[in-house]
This record gives sequence, structure tokens and C-alpha cells, in this order.
Amino acid sequence: MSTAAKHPVEEEDDLDAQKDKYLTFHIASEDYGIAIVHVTEIIGMQRITQVPKTPAFIKGVINLRGKVIPVMDVRLRFRMPGRDYDERTCIIVVQHNDATVGLVVDTVSEVLDIPKGAIEACSAISRDQDNFVSGMGKVGDSIKMLIDVHRLLFDDTLEKMANGQNA
Repeated sequence: MSTAAKHPVEEEDDLDAQKDKYLTFHIASEDYGIAIVHVTEIIGMQRITQVPKTPAFIKGVINLRGKVIPVMDVRLRFRMPGRDYDERTCIIVVQHNDATVGLVVDTVSEVLDIPKGAIEACSAISRDQDNFVSGMGKVGDSIKMLIDVHRLLFDDTLEKMANGQNA
């Protein structure tokens, strides 16, 4: 693989190819989606090193090819009961701005095209500050809750952690 910088037109083509694409995953009995533009890779579960004095949803850190990556259990972030990890549990590595984080999910499903016209805004009920859903993607007869990566990764607690303050 070449390490040369991409030409701006090539970068635009890559973004166009990723437009309207979502990696879908399953947590508990619901389906969620995250914009594929944020996903760098999907890896199996591996040893997580716990970090003291972090919120319960931060499981710790992993060493991913020499880079230390924080790992968040999305079930716990959503205030759902935890569960034991199994052979289908995996980590979705996402990047947003300069942050790279691993997201533990029950299972990864597939990449789907969900055009803007098939996405409905969240109702006023689901717009509180602790809600990470940015919209409802209609796919056939099913609904995929689309996750706002920024809200998932950056809240007061996480920002305080990043700045070395007590949460």
C-alpha cells in the first residue's frame, strides 16, 4: 500500500463512495448504524487493560499495532445492562476528529446504503443530551438507529478525562 498523499480528487471520490453508507451492528434487541466514514476497522475482542478511575463504560485500553486505543462498551454507554463477551462480540475502531476509540458491540451486521431521504429526524422525546441517536434509518420494514459519533465519543465526562480532570 502506498504511503503517498492522496490527490484531493481521490479523497473526494473516497468520500462520495462512503456517502450514505452505514456499518450496522446489534446491541441487545436493537439495530444501530454508524456512518462508515468514521469506521477504520473491525477487530475481534482482545485483552483490555483496565484504567483506574474511569467511567464504567470505558473498559480500558488496547494495544492496536503499537497504538494505545481507549475502548468503550456501547451497551454500558447506553445505560443497558452489561453482558459477557462471546465469539461474536467485536470492537469497531472509529475515528472522529483526532480521537480513535474502540466500540464494543454485541455483533456487527453489514454495511448498508441509507440515503438521506430514508432517514427521519429523532422526535423531541429522544433529543435529550444523553441520547446518541441522530436519526432513524428506514431499511425495508426495519429501523436502524443511527448513532451520532461526536455525541457518543465526546461528552462532559469524556472531555474531562481527555483533559486530565476527574470525571
